Amino acid sequence: MSTAGMGMRRGHEAAGDVLLFRRARPDDARECVRLRGMTRENAISEERLRNYGITVQSWAADIESGALPGWLARSSDGLVGYCFGASKTGEMVVLALHPEHEGQGLGKKLLHLVVQDLRDHGHTRLFLGCSADPMVRSYGFYRHLGWKSTGAFDAHGDELLEFTDA
Repeated sequence: MSTAGMGMRRGHEAAGDVLLFRRARPDDARECVRLRGMTRENAISEERLRNYGITVQSWAADIESGALPGWLARSSDGLVGYCFGASKTGEMVVLALHPEHEGQGLGKKLLHLVVQDLRDHGHTRLFLGCSADPMVRSYGFYRHLGWKSTGAFDAHGDELLEFTDA
C-alpha cells in the first residue's frame, strides 16, 4: 500500500524529537532552498541555485505540477531533511539533511519514500549524480543501499549511479 498523501510519524528521534515525514508542498520550497545551503557536504547557496535556474518560485511550481515529487522530515524545530525526484525521468534530484540529523537513518527513509513515488510513476530504473570521491559520504551511502555505477559522468563531473528493479 502506498503512503501517498499521509503524514507519517516514525520512531526516528533527533534531539528528543519525534520526526514527522510528509509529502512536500509548494509552500515548503523556501525552507528547502535555505536548508540546501546548510548541508555539511555539497551545500549550495540560494544564489548558486539561482545561477542554475532554480528559485523558490520554480521549485514551488515543480512541486505543484507534480514534476518534482518529494518528502520532508520535520521536527518541532522545523525542516531537518528532504528528498526530491523527477517524475518524468526517474532522476533522484536531491537528498539533503541538516548536519545535526545525519547518521540517524533519515536520509535512507526519505530516499526510500521518493524511490517508491518514482516507481509509482512507472520507473523501473532510477538514476542520480553522486561524487566519485570515496571520501565523500554520499559515495558510500548510495552504494550501500544498492545503487550501482553506470561508468558515466554528468556535466558537473558527478558519477551517474542507477537503481533498478532487476
